[in-house]
Amino acid sequence: MDFDQLRAEMVTELQQQGIRDTAVLQAMNTVPREHFVPEEYQEYAYYNGPIPLPAKQTISQPFVVALMLAALKLKPHFNLLEVGTGSGYAAAVASLLVRQVHTVERQARLVQYAKIRLNQVGYANISLHLGDGTLGWPTSAPYDAIVVAAGGPTVPASLRNQLAVNGRLIMPVGTHKKQKLHLIWRKVDGRFGHKVLTPVRFVPLIGSEGWGDGER
Repeated sequence: MDFDQLRAEMVTELQQQGIRDTAVLQAMNTVPREHFVPEEYQEYAYYNGPIPLPAKQTISQPFVVALMLAALKLKPHFNLLEVGTGSGYAAAVASLLVRQVHTVERQARLVQYAKIRLNQVGYANISLHLGDGTLGWPTSAPYDAIVVAAGGPTVPASLRNQLAVNGRLIMPVGTHKKQKLHLIWRKVDGRFGHKVLTPVRFVPLIGSEGWGDGER
C-alpha cells in the first residue's frame, strides 16, 4: 500500500473537514500512522475512524486528534501532558509541535506497545509513564497544554491544578457512551474559562478522579 499517498489524502480530508492549523496538518502528514496500527488493521491505517488496540482501547480517528490538538493552540516551547497514551500516535504528532510531551497510560500492555513504536520511529521528546492519568503527572507540571484521550464524568481537579497560567486543556466529558469535548483554560487571576465543543465518543477515563474500574 502507498501509505505516503494515503497520508496526504487524509490531510486533504482534514482540511475539507475544517482543520486550519497548518502546523497540526503538517505534523499529521509527517507521522506514519500505519506504524502505530496493529498489523491486522494496517489496511485501515488512514481510515477516518477509531481502530482497535490491545486492552480494549482504540486509536482515535484522525479528525478528532487534529481537532483536539488544534484547539490547544500549541507553541514550540510548550510542555504538554497527554492522558491516555494508547498506541502512541497522538503523542508522536504532538511531539512535532511542542518542546516536551509527557504521556500517561494506565495499561501496562499499552505502555509497552507504545514504547516499542515510539522508540522505533525515534521521537526523543516524549516521556512515557505508567500511572493513573486522572491524577496527571505532578512532577513535570505545570503544563501549557493538556489533552485527555478518554471520556470522564468531569474534568479531574488534579488536571486543572497542573495547568499553567494561560494553559489550555481539552477532554471529552459526559457518559460512558456519549460525550462532548470540553475546552478549559486557566486565566491570569487563577479562574478557569470553559467552552463546550463538538459531540464525541471515547473509551471511559478510568482512575481515581474518573470512572471506577467496575463502571466501564
